[in-house]
Amino acid sequence: MQYKVKIEAFEGPLDLLLHLINRYEIDIYNIPVAEITEQYMAYIHAMQELQLDVASEYLVMAATLLAMKSKMLLPKHEEELFDGEIEEEDPREQLMHRLLEYKKYKEAAQELKKREEERALLFTKPPSDLSMYAAEEIEKRPLEVNVYDMLLALSKLLRRKKLQKPLHTKVTRQEIPIDRRMEEILTELRKTKKRKNFFDLFPYYDREYVVVTFLALLELMKKNLVTIEQERNFADIFVVCKEEEHGV
Repeated sequence: MQYKVKIEAFEGPLDLLLHLINRYEIDIYNIPVAEITEQYMAYIHAMQELQLDVASEYLVMAATLLAMKSKMLLPKHEEELFDGEIEEEDPREQLMHRLLEYKKYKEAAQELKKREEERALLFTKPPSDLSMYAAEEIEKRPLEVNVYDMLLALSKLLRRKKLQKPLHTKVTRQEIPIDRRMEEILTELRKTKKRKNFFDLFPYYDREYVVVTFLALLELMKKNLVTIEQERNFADIFVVCKEEEHGV
């Protein structure tokens, strides 16, 4: 028996494609192959920069998108049918059906999860007066930031720093422990006593320093020691220390 392990933030290439379609407000029935391929490959390169083992299914989808992009660039092939009609095969059609099918099941799963959460809120007691908390709901909440957004930010950072792979490299021991970098980030956030821009946490051009800092930031998010805020799509990402957030 094979056991399939799924990381919560990465559910597969279709999940990543659906995230890109929603994030960039792309029409799922008319997918711009060139644009979606470019964005998809940016995430793949970001994961490879972190020296993560990219699952084969992600690479298969990348190859599929590149092949689809190449096919779209070729002159359209028209096949004449017996009745004189012309049928043009759209290479995006199969991908569109897969995405629609995946979207249907994902939305169904989210609806079931929502019902589960709502049911968990039911208690065998009379409802309490919550009017005193109504004003807090009016406050605008920052846009939720997930791992995909963090990877995109890392991809922008690498382009901004213009990091290039050397022709010859030497594998050396990691000089910066992730635990130490985590402490440095928390200390820096406590000193500023305010949120800090994501890019300001990467003052050096060293590739090893960038990777370790990014992994330390993800670990802090996992431990719920920092929160990540973004006011709107494509805006700058800010890191906030949870201790400062609660006034500790």
